[in-house]
Amino acid sequence: MRKLKNEELGRKTIDEFKQTQKIPVVIVLDNIRSALNVGSVFRSADAFLIEKIYLCGITAQPPNREINKTALGATYSVDWEYYKETTAAIVKLKQDGYTIIVVEQVEGAVMLQNLQINPAEKYALVFGHEMYGVDQKVVDMADVAVEIPQFGTKHSLNISVSAGIVIWEVAKKIGLLS
Repeated sequence: MRKLKNEELGRKTIDEFKQTQKIPVVIVLDNIRSALNVGSVFRSADAFLIEKIYLCGITAQPPNREINKTALGATYSVDWEYYKETTAAIVKLKQDGYTIIVVEQVEGAVMLQNLQINPAEKYALVFGHEMYGVDQKVVDMADVAVEIPQFGTKHSLNISVSAGIVIWEVAKKIGLLS
């Protein structure tokens, strides 16, 4: 076994990425305090052909040195938009026909492995503040809540880890990985 060189990976250029059809998924970051987490989400969004990221509230925006540390250039490939209020972004996404999925531990949440995804529909995945989660006003606007099953002593995962897990599962259910 030999590690592949970067030029052997067949990765898209930024221009090719911009022209490539994306999966019908956007990410909404609700008041994420760590720019490093934001950068990690950009990188995952690039890896799985996410349409766009909505940065809301206190969430850092490019250009930002901390975002760049973990995004490794993904801020140039993945489209993004800023909203002062997350609820305003959610209203726009609902008007545009997106199903709003909050990733949060709430009453009635669907476990991630049981989430039903229709590849013909559009989805907005909402991730919240590292300590406080998704704001209750945003939870109230959601169509569904999803929870990542956990089996240890901790009650949460880092937002960048959660985003990677959920994006992978949704991309798989949409058919990107088949």
